[in-house]
Amino acid sequence: MNKDNKKFVIETIFLQEALKHDLTIAEFLILVYFDNDYDQVFDVKKIMKATCLKEEDVLIAFDSLLNKGIITLSSSKNESGKIYDKVSLENLYKDIKSDSEPKDNPEDFMVTFQKNYGHNLTSMDFELIKAWLDSGFSEELILGALQEAIYNKVYSLKYIDKILFTWKKKGLNTMKDVNNHLMRKDGNDEDEPKFETSVMEFDWLDDEE
Repeated sequence: MNKDNKKFVIETIFLQEALKHDLTIAEFLILVYFDNDYDQVFDVKKIMKATCLKEEDVLIAFDSLLNKGIITLSSSKNESGKIYDKVSLENLYKDIKSDSEPKDNPEDFMVTFQKNYGHNLTSMDFELIKAWLDSGFSEELILGALQEAIYNKVYSLKYIDKILFTWKKKGLNTMKDVNNHLMRKDGNDEDEPKFETSVMEFDWLDDEE
């Protein structure tokens, strides 16, 4: 399939941003275009082909996004020395990240998560992490599930999601609950095991009570 005809992946968080910024349909389609697996080079013909917008609508919407500061444009050179315009959605991603962060927490939880995760978070990743927080999972528990995934060398937020909901199903709402659960499994109630040596050595997804 030609890359220009690739179906868009439209994320809920982008719909929320569109409403917040009062974007037109054309502006929204252009943002979605550049958020998908494109090279982020400003090419009017390719944008027209992918979005089914007219050239005039593309230019008006693109200029509006620039004026609103939602996107930025910079010039670069390719290997043959040809100059091209490259689009950046960094301002939009920062805005999404800011909306996703707990407002009353002095520590930047998203930054802490990303540093431990070892990979840059996408807008879809931010949306999933925000959904965990909105579902009542504490930051401590989310970071604990992240460490579990890292230990098992599974760098996937879907895996972390499974761990979190497995803990929720078992009624484990804090890391203390998690460790107490492991103590019962080990039959050792004398000392509470340390997080690093207890959680990481247990296969939660295969645990059946």
